[in-house]
Amino acid sequence: MNAAAALPIAAPWHAICALEDILPESGAAALVGGKEIAVFRVGDAVFAIGNYDPASVANVLSRGIVGDISGEIVVASPIYKQHFSLITGRCLEEPRFAVPAYMAEVRNGRIWVRAKPVLQSHHGRKPRLVVIGNGMAAVR
Repeated sequence: MNAAAALPIAAPWHAICALEDILPESGAAALVGGKEIAVFRVGDAVFAIGNYDPASVANVLSRGIVGDISGEIVVASPIYKQHFSLITGRCLEEPRFAVPAYMAEVRNGRIWVRAKPVLQSHHGRKPRLVVIGNGMAAVR
């Protein structure tokens, strides 16, 4: 096996639509690499996260309301109203819920999304807590 074969293959970028096709502060769903992705426009910036809402078990995040919570750009799920970060995909209210976040950019007036998630979702996993020592926290 040669060294070039050992290198990981970069995920392809996919053209989604023209920037003007998505109204500012709103989103649209797109099929990228066989996955539904929610693409959002905030001003002239674009963001992409998984469209699947783990709380409602439906592909609905692209229809959510885009806003800002304490300086973080989020989308509110249209069903249960959890807020998901458009940067990381994490759920602000429920740590066990998260969606994958994807790279998105505007090139020559068109929105492009990379098929591979930047951050994988870890929903369903409980956070790990390690307690060292036998202080008051360890007793509980």
